[in-house]
Amino acid sequence: MTRFPLRSLRLRSGEQHHEVVPVALQAFRLGGERYLPVPAQPPVELTVQRATGGDVFRLRFAVRVHGACMRCLDDAVAPLELDATEYHDAGAEAEEELRSEYVVDDHLELSAWARDAIALALPDSILCRPDCAGLCAACGKNLNAEPHEHGEQPGDPRWAALEALRDET
Repeated sequence: MTRFPLRSLRLRSGEQHHEVVPVALQAFRLGGERYLPVPAQPPVELTVQRATGGDVFRLRFAVRVHGACMRCLDDAVAPLELDATEYHDAGAEAEEELRSEYVVDDHLELSAWARDAIALALPDSILCRPDCAGLCAACGKNLNAEPHEHGEQPGDPRWAALEALRDET
């Protein structure tokens, strides 16, 4: 877990600190599948800017997420360019929504913030290719490798009574 010490920064209002920090990233689960960010420790551009009422944090980095295609289960890669911003008001009377959950005990939790930024930036479907055909519903074969069709499938006998009702109308 990578943490950045905020107490060591001596910034006045309007000043900023810029540093490249290697941040440790861990694999995570999405839809029951394991996805791995690569590289596991990317160089992250961290900018801390002191504002009048608090601090503005900016995190920028590139990563590729490797895992299973959501249609065919082959290997898939999702390249991501991340640029995340957080605001933290350290004042004692600050409201909860003005406090960043990534600031804990005068440290900025970079690994947790980077993980959440990756999760938010992921596409709706991680695919091996945009035109992935998926798996055959009848036999389970990969339709990208073996495109095929099955003949008319016999209906499920448990639904026969409902089929008869549909035919009456």
